[in-house]
Amino acid sequence: MIILSIDPGYERIGVAVLEKNQGDRKEKVLYSNCFKTSSKLPLAERIFLIGKEIEDVIKKYSPKALSIEKLYFENNAKTAMGVAEARGVIIYIAKSFELSVFEYTPLQIKSAVTGYGKADKGAVHMMVHKLVELPKEVKQDDEIDAIAVGITCFACERF
Repeated sequence: MIILSIDPGYERIGVAVLEKNQGDRKEKVLYSNCFKTSSKLPLAERIFLIGKEIEDVIKKYSPKALSIEKLYFENNAKTAMGVAEARGVIIYIAKSFELSVFEYTPLQIKSAVTGYGKADKGAVHMMVHKLVELPKEVKQDDEIDAIAVGITCFACERF
């Protein structure tokens, strides 16, 4: 089973494609990237570029599901609105390719990856490196977070 997993944003979007086959001990990361859009572009153009990137990844890897982090913001409404719009286009494109969509809160992701819902970013990153086979060294936070969303999907869903 191949899934696309996303850590949403509109400036930086963590994108990962994970695969797990029956009998595999670990999920394999087939692709990961921190896709970036320029702050000099209007939001509409940035949303379009995000949609195009997601569409290209889906066409290349043919995932069966999308796992995406749910929106959680404490204080910046402007940022929250932009991320919500990016999530909307990502979910729309996934559904247009008939992918199943699974959404997870930060608490669910931390629990699935570390066993503790209030784990810090360092603990999540350490466990991601232990739980999956990575084809390259991954250092970008958004990329690692996208992989964690995918790990959560495999842990929570029955395919």
